[in-house]
Amino acid sequence: MMPTRVRLVEVGPRDGLQNESAIVATEVKLELIRQLADAGLRHIEATAFVSPRRVPQMADHDAVMRGVPRRAGLTYSALTPNLQGFEAALAAGADEVAVFGAASETFSQKNIHCSIAESLQRFEQVMGAAREHAIPVRGYVSCVLGCPYEGAIAPAAVAAVADALHAMGCHEISLGDTIGVGTPGHTAAMIDAVARRVPIEHLAGHFHDTYGQALANVYAAMQLGVAVFDASVAGLGGCPYAPGASGNVATEDLLYMLDGLGIDTGVRLDALLAADRYICEALQRPTRSRVAQAR
Repeated sequence: MMPTRVRLVEVGPRDGLQNESAIVATEVKLELIRQLADAGLRHIEATAFVSPRRVPQMADHDAVMRGVPRRAGLTYSALTPNLQGFEAALAAGADEVAVFGAASETFSQKNIHCSIAESLQRFEQVMGAAREHAIPVRGYVSCVLGCPYEGAIAPAAVAAVADALHAMGCHEISLGDTIGVGTPGHTAAMIDAVARRVPIEHLAGHFHDTYGQALANVYAAMQLGVAVFDASVAGLGGCPYAPGASGNVATEDLLYMLDGLGIDTGVRLDALLAADRYICEALQRPTRSRVAQAR
């Protein structure tokens, strides 16, 4: 069931940068996005239309979404947790929006200040508006393999949230190992449980690399037929509501593995490494990508 082609969803400009303590200039974000697009990435999560008070790094969401290079076949998505965020993203030209749920009740309360059931009710407003404007909606489920507050999460709990998001109209459900505690066996069990309720072609993997298991978890998910994966250039990222979580799997490391397996992505590693160097120099921090370190 291993896919012959994998679609990479680049989340560095949003999920990767949102946890940086120093504000990243809008022009730096736009140059990073341009370089990622030049590398061949065709699905880029550009920003989040959230409260600047809660996530100051995303305060320039409107300028970023309006400033991205528009090209045929290139999708720019934005996180929109409520109707106000959706309307702002729509006005700025977002091609796709995303809603963000959790498989952990405690994490849901810490992250979006409501229960899982309440979060799903909130998303209904976004879904209705998205249907009216023919904007696709992607659903995220966080803490699918573990929670910093509750520990292990039952696969059935993940499946229930994913099923609810799919039923309300999310075309794709991204399953996130938010704190990077998953291992291939646990990943396979979780994917199997979710796939019994949501078709595998509507699932994506989102793995953090806290314990160095992200690539192994991607491989385990691919063996079950998952063919879409989120990744972040230079391994940027983390989560302010998940103490101890490290960055996302580095897009370069994931691409290196996929290239080695002969799996097509349409992304050029050399150009991606240039984007890695650019953003790390702009942030004045070392890359987390093993491939970039070796080059």
